[in-house]
Amino acid sequence: MTEKTLTRMDLSEAVFREVGLSRNESADLVENILTHLSDALVAGEQVKISSFGTFSVRDKAARVGRNPKTGQEVTINPRRVLTFRPSHLMKDRVADGNKS
Repeated sequence: MTEKTLTRMDLSEAVFREVGLSRNESADLVENILTHLSDALVAGEQVKISSFGTFSVRDKAARVGRNPKTGQEVTINPRRVLTFRPSHLMKDRVADGNKS
């Protein structure tokens, strides 16, 4: 299994090839989309991409955790975490890809 990371440059190159915008316009388009998505998540909105999945921000309460090495109890501060729920189509597509 190859360990390839999909980058912003890969996305803008795909937009360049598929849509026909210039490379600079493609890069700007990808950047604007990612900025818009992250701004919505920072504002606490849910981002749903049809046939892909849903990104959302969840508030986690403070809790007591334990250091696995020492066993010492420590307080874990409340925080916001980003979650992703893939759509059924995406789950099926990934599962079908594993069969190859």
